[in-house]
Amino acid sequence: MFNDIGPLELVTIIVLAVLVFGPDKLPKVIQDVMRTIRKIREFSESAKQDIRNELGPEFKDFEFEDLNPKTFIRKQLDNEDLGLKEIRNGFDLKKEMAEVTDAVHGRDSEASSSSSSPPPASGGRVDMTKKPEDPGDDRPPFDMDAT
Repeated sequence: MFNDIGPLELVTIIVLAVLVFGPDKLPKVIQDVMRTIRKIREFSESAKQDIRNELGPEFKDFEFEDLNPKTFIRKQLDNEDLGLKEIRNGFDLKKEMAEVTDAVHGRDSEASSSSSSPPPASGGRVDMTKKPEDPGDDRPPFDMDAT
């Protein structure tokens, strides 16, 4: 529960608790907080058990952690029945991204992957200090009646 709290932070919290509540009331506050946490956990567990009972026997192995999208996807990727491992292993993201980059820059993907020519001086970056090129008269004529 407190995996992200370091020792210095824990000491700071304790010192603040002593300053806010005082050394006389601090043990009672800690007991009240622990009692509240215990009741919340009991309520949560009873709600989970009620839901499992209402779902019926076909959902007896249902885990609420499966509702987390990351957990669900991780379990589905590890599932051998769907064949997703072969799809994931057959997909080369670096190659796909290189092809997309080459297509955007107007280069031939086979020529750029086989040749060992150095990259352009700009590194494929757009120079923002230059003014954009004038498109010339390539624009279609403006029709006032059409708008």
